[in-house]
Amino acid sequence: MEKKEFESRVERAAATFAEGYNCAQSVFSTYADCFGMDRETALRMSSAMGAGVGRMREVCGAVSSMAMLAGLKEGNADPHDEEAKEHIYALVRQMSARFREEYGTVVCRELLGLEEGVEESAKPSIRTPEYYASRPCPGIIACAARIIEETLLNEEP
Repeated sequence: MEKKEFESRVERAAATFAEGYNCAQSVFSTYADCFGMDRETALRMSSAMGAGVGRMREVCGAVSSMAMLAGLKEGNADPHDEEAKEHIYALVRQMSARFREEYGTVVCRELLGLEEGVEESAKPSIRTPEYYASRPCPGIIACAARIIEETLLNEEP
């Protein structure tokens, strides 16, 4: 049987952010169908993870989406399967380490260069051309997308 060539979706993930979706939605919804989830469910499920989980500026939503996609592909459902737990944790740590190599951190506020502390408001920033120009998010999303493609979608023949 001939191997089907996977078409990269890195640009699609970044373009999804430019449509107004948050970082987590942009990454997760771009790849969820590869693991059996429809786009609307993916958008809803990942919506709370944006802006560092609920706009608290903690773990970056793109990084959270890498972990959720890893779980869809290789996660465990047996609470007693310690080997499976270790496997998924190791995979997420490997993916996060690759992200850290590029950006130095997985924390949203650090990626954005914000002051230490909790974001006061849950209200999202207004999306303007200036907003998009000032954010590193498209590059962060593209990095997470590349890691997903190389780690979760790179099927060896």
